[in-house]
Amino acid sequence: MYIYDQYDQQIVEDRVKQFRDQTRRYFAGELSEDEYLPLRLQNGLYVQRHAPMLRIAVPYGLLSSKQLRMLAHITRTYDKGYAHITTRTNVQLNWPALENVPDILEELASVQMHAIQTSGNCIRNTTTDQFAGVARDERVDPRPWCEIIRQWSTFHPEFARLPRKFKIAVNGCALDRAAIEVHDIGLEALHNNAGELGFRVLVGGGLGRTPIVGSCINAFLPWQHLLSYLEAILRVYNRFGRRDNKYKARIKILVKALTPTVFAERVAEEWVHLKDGPITLTEEEVQRVAKHFNDPAYLDLSDASAQLNALDAEHPGFARWRSRNVVAHKKPGYAAVTLSLKKTGIAPGDVTDTQLDTIADLADQYSFSEARNTHEQNIVLADVEQNKLFELWGLLREHGFATPNIGLLSDIICCPGGDFCALANAKSIPVAEAIQERFADLDYLFDIGDLDLNISGCMNACGHHHVGHIGILGVDKKGEEFYQVSLGGSSGRQASLGKILGPSFAQDVMPDVISKLIDVYIEHRTAEEQFIDTFQRIGINAFKERVYASNH
Repeated sequence: MYIYDQYDQQIVEDRVKQFRDQTRRYFAGELSEDEYLPLRLQNGLYVQRHAPMLRIAVPYGLLSSKQLRMLAHITRTYDKGYAHITTRTNVQLNWPALENVPDILEELASVQMHAIQTSGNCIRNTTTDQFAGVARDERVDPRPWCEIIRQWSTFHPEFARLPRKFKIAVNGCALDRAAIEVHDIGLEALHNNAGELGFRVLVGGGLGRTPIVGSCINAFLPWQHLLSYLEAILRVYNRFGRRDNKYKARIKILVKALTPTVFAERVAEEWVHLKDGPITLTEEEVQRVAKHFNDPAYLDLSDASAQLNALDAEHPGFARWRSRNVVAHKKPGYAAVTLSLKKTGIAPGDVTDTQLDTIADLADQYSFSEARNTHEQNIVLADVEQNKLFELWGLLREHGFATPNIGLLSDIICCPGGDFCALANAKSIPVAEAIQERFADLDYLFDIGDLDLNISGCMNACGHHHVGHIGILGVDKKGEEFYQVSLGGSSGRQASLGKILGPSFAQDVMPDVISKLIDVYIEHRTAEEQFIDTFQRIGINAFKERVYASNH
């Protein structure tokens, strides 16, 4: 993973000192609430429903064991003993005292972490595939390119006050696990027919109040011009994006208003002034960054599938876990393991201070001292020796990480909702927990198969409900919390946005609603179909008729 140089470290330490003084001045009455607001947002600090919330940056999800232990210490010392993994692979603290935030930032800086640009109208954390660098279907390792974008975008003076927040994702695999089609900018690293490296550039995707799938504005951008082309896109957005209405300020609204073709023309016109300029990338610069992502010291191991299959036969629980939580690795004899943070009864994505320490220990012991947050709100150990999987499984069971539900209905993406967020219309966590309890039978979960269920507490869509196979949105109806259901969303290749099922439901009937949707799927599916396949084949009406027959 990327290691700070002396300049990186000095910049972060200086920012901590600056914010400490700004906070001192705020408490002394020298800065008003309005003056302090943009300063705290620049440092990832919100004021939520019950307390401040601090969002800590985890660039493209990578964490060292040292950083994990620091997060555990901070969570234990300054918060209530748990943290939350977000859908941008960051870490949130929901209960820090405002006066302690400068101390938290100082401790984070000591392990090369910060909260810069995790909030505000700026370029947020660039995300990618949680299996980047180890996936068998990988064409290009996206991590160096994410780091190059991070270094370009952090503190970029021209883009510190965009019309709205801005999100970039990079994919380098045959599958799209980074959801690039629903980002402000989605980048797909690929090779053309001549074997040259470049990027397919998508612009104008996003969820929230107006969900839109991004449009391709450049089918092949040579890698040397990545930053100058991104800068041209941001300049067009900065100039023409709406600032009079925050609900229409995202770049997706501008792209839709202009049309993708006209937007691409505007970018090309702007790019004329930037192409082949000082930010043109060189082989030397790319290699400078790429060397931080060289393979670790892998052992020369043979594939252990035969031994693992024997263990599967002897231990059905291990077989289940391995089928859902373990994926193939590019290196023979290794595997990537997802630690589930979706145990029934626990708020999805929450992790305790003790668990963070445990993950650090497991990373040291099994995965070259590194872990990865995922945008599905789980954690990955990417480089586990296959012959140690059974041993690791035992430890994960002991610490609550071995629920074999990755990709299943109970692996719910869920925002903090009305329990914490001041913007939420309704609670998310109780709905997620009720659904998990209804579908706690693993045999039934495995029979249902792959199914993405995403929950958001408001139209900001932090829970990505628009791209869930089943999406749930909390809505306010005359002061009461209700839930709107959508079906058919998908965040992978050929992303799709869910279609609203019909009128919303009260919280207490949500498990029944989901059960009826699953019943329709099971009745209509063919042997090879997953939920999304059946929905796409039979349409929404069969689901609608079943759900509303007895509810309305």
